[in-house]
Amino acid sequence: MIQHTDHFHGSDLEKIEAVYHIKKEDITSFSANVNPLGVSPKLRKTLAERIDAITSYPDREYTSLRKCIAAYADTDYQNIIVGNGSTELISLFIQIRHPKKALIIGPSYSEYEREISLGGGTSLYYPLKEEDDFQLDINDFREHLSENLDLLIICNPNNPTSTSIPSSHMRMILDSCKQHGIFIMIDETYVEFAPDFNDTTSVPLTNYYNNLIILRGISKFFAAPGLRLGYAITGNADLIKEINGRKNPWTINSLAEIAGELMFTDTEYINATRKLISAERDKIYSLLSKTEGLKVYKPTANFILVRILADNVTSRDLFEAAIKKGLMIRDCSTFPFLSDKYIRFCFMMPEKNDELIRCILDTLEAARHQTAGQ
Repeated sequence: MIQHTDHFHGSDLEKIEAVYHIKKEDITSFSANVNPLGVSPKLRKTLAERIDAITSYPDREYTSLRKCIAAYADTDYQNIIVGNGSTELISLFIQIRHPKKALIIGPSYSEYEREISLGGGTSLYYPLKEEDDFQLDINDFREHLSENLDLLIICNPNNPTSTSIPSSHMRMILDSCKQHGIFIMIDETYVEFAPDFNDTTSVPLTNYYNNLIILRGISKFFAAPGLRLGYAITGNADLIKEINGRKNPWTINSLAEIAGELMFTDTEYINATRKLISAERDKIYSLLSKTEGLKVYKPTANFILVRILADNVTSRDLFEAAIKKGLMIRDCSTFPFLSDKYIRFCFMMPEKNDELIRCILDTLEAARHQTAGQ
């Protein structure tokens, strides 16, 4: 049994295997937030056919790849920086900006705070409130922005709450940040899953604000975390020059370059993903909204945050019940501002989603019977 303070990341299948004696191949990870369709058939075929590309160096400037990304993101390719996953770009950006004090909208991804700490900076959190269903109070938030801050970090849609900030509100935040000399980093890892994509992405705002950088990757939407391809979008030419000057050459391998040039034009896969996630998101939200003992928050990404209302059930209880069936959810007790009453899980294929929902409902029902029998 693991200690209460421990938790499993979506990629920790080896740890799960060791603790629960379940082969990692038999585990369905609802914790990793990766597209359940897996790698597209077109990408799989192309990479197999072009394996010899690894005998050559990729283009040092990645011009063709950046143009493909720019067409996909509807921006100028000169505003694109590519990196070895968005994690490398987060690290490079924070090293360059070297913020002494950063504000993070939380609960959120822990890597932001870690990178700021490594650079000697301090992180503060602006907590999203449960009573507001973790939706940002834009007016109250803007009052917390001041010259004392160097950097604002926003994950949009946010992990783990699956809530998002519309572009109209993001423009208001940018105006306030501009006034106070604050740079903004927006992590759009999950934006392609958003039902209102055009109203959620902040990429068009890079044409008007030079205090903005947006980060994306292919790990989640394109189900390719192992390829390690990420990209940043900014209209700040000086920042682009500085990041490219500090970056190691050829951080993206030849196969990842080929994959990127293909996947951003794979409209059949893109449309199939959005159709699947939209249908499962609506189905699961509707079902769990009516479930006694749970509270759910309207999701905009490919995962959902759930609060357990039953007194005698914790996030650890649901994690244990699910993993025994080979289903891995996220115990959210280690996220800032959450507790052992919150779980998060992503949307997988319909039959697996149904299996997980049955497991959750059965566990809650068993707990109700236990309470009634006391």
